[in-house]
Amino acid sequence: MDEHIARYPDYESHADDTEGHWYFPICSSGRVPNNDLKVFSPIADDFFANNSPVWVPAGGTPPDPVVDGTTLARAAWDAVTIPTATIAYNPTYGDMQATIVGWDTWVWATGDTPKEVTVTATAGPVTATITGTASMLTLQPKDGTAKCTGFGVPWSQDNDSRGTDCKIVFNRSSAHFKEGTTPVDVKVSYAISYTASDGATGTMDTHTTSTTTTIPVAEIQTLNTQPTKQP
Repeated sequence: MDEHIARYPDYESHADDTEGHWYFPICSSGRVPNNDLKVFSPIADDFFANNSPVWVPAGGTPPDPVVDGTTLARAAWDAVTIPTATIAYNPTYGDMQATIVGWDTWVWATGDTPKEVTVTATAGPVTATITGTASMLTLQPKDGTAKCTGFGVPWSQDNDSRGTDCKIVFNRSSAHFKEGTTPVDVKVSYAISYTASDGATGTMDTHTTSTTTTIPVAEIQTLNTQPTKQP
């Protein structure tokens, strides 16, 4: 009991003050994986050792929340939702806007697909900036092979001669799929790093968005004939 009271600095002088308030730190184990007290206890002990209760007189301003840069960065990133990727492609033949079996199908990320995401959060005197960066699309088509080292290049006549860094070659038409289109899994992986005004820096686990889109794939039929000597 004496040890607990001793944490409140100059508590005797506030004993008869019924208008002011004590503000004291709280450390919850709710976010500790599996509620592991062996992990939580050293963190809590260090937190309490460096953050004593504070007396605020009536009408005074409560102290700013004490949040270190790493904790702030992780909490801020947990609140972020990155939109899944959207893509366009070429060629787009006929009413179905189909690409063709065996051709290089150019694929590129549209403007709804972020290549970089930056988030800034502030709690009291601490500000943290978190940045997620991605370098390419990851494409997994059914009935085809993808080669993608970037976010693709929108097809145009000018770009055609320059080439692209993201394409699919389909080896079968979509006719055997129920909807008549070929599924393509689209993923984007973001490397996460952060810096904070209290000097904290670090990285977090890679964040990956995932969705499935469809592309209609048609097959061009050809007929080979051999001329004869008959008139």
